[in-house]
Amino acid sequence: MTNQKKKRIMLIGRSTAGKTTLCQRIFHEDLNYHKTQTITVEHEMIIDTPGEYLERRGFRGALMVTSTDADIILLLQDATENGTMYPAQFSTMFTKPCLGVVTKIDIADEKQIRDAEIYLKAAGAGRIYRISSVTGEGVDGLLHALDMAETC
Repeated sequence: MTNQKKKRIMLIGRSTAGKTTLCQRIFHEDLNYHKTQTITVEHEMIIDTPGEYLERRGFRGALMVTSTDADIILLLQDATENGTMYPAQFSTMFTKPCLGVVTKIDIADEKQIRDAEIYLKAAGAGRIYRISSVTGEGVDGLLHALDMAETC
C-alpha cells in the first residue's frame, strides 16, 4: 500500500458563496452557517478562506501566499449573486490549477447559473462544476474530479 499525500484544496469566494457549507457537506457535518474569520484548514485537506480576502484587494496577497500550501484552487461563485468579485484572469496570480464551482444551483435559475459560469471562465477557471451543498447535487462529481485532478 502506498502512502499518498492528501491533496490540499483551497476555497476562494465572496462571503456567503458557500465555501464553509461545501466543507461541511464534504465531511458529512451538519450544515450550519458560521462566518469564517480567518484562514482555516479543515481535516488537513481543505483551506477555507474568508470572503474578505477576495472582496478587498489589499488582502488578495494573502490568498497568493496561502495558495503555496494548496495543490488545487477552487473559485466559488454563488449563482444567485448579481455580478462577481473576481477580476478578469484572477487565476493567473496562482501557480496551481484553478477549477470553478457554481454554488447554490438549487435556488438559482438556468440563466443565473450560466452567468456564474461566465464569471468563472473570465476569472480563468478551468473546468467548471455546478453544485448545491444543501441538496448534495453535483458534489460527488466535483469530489471525483478533485481525486483525479493533476497537480503541479
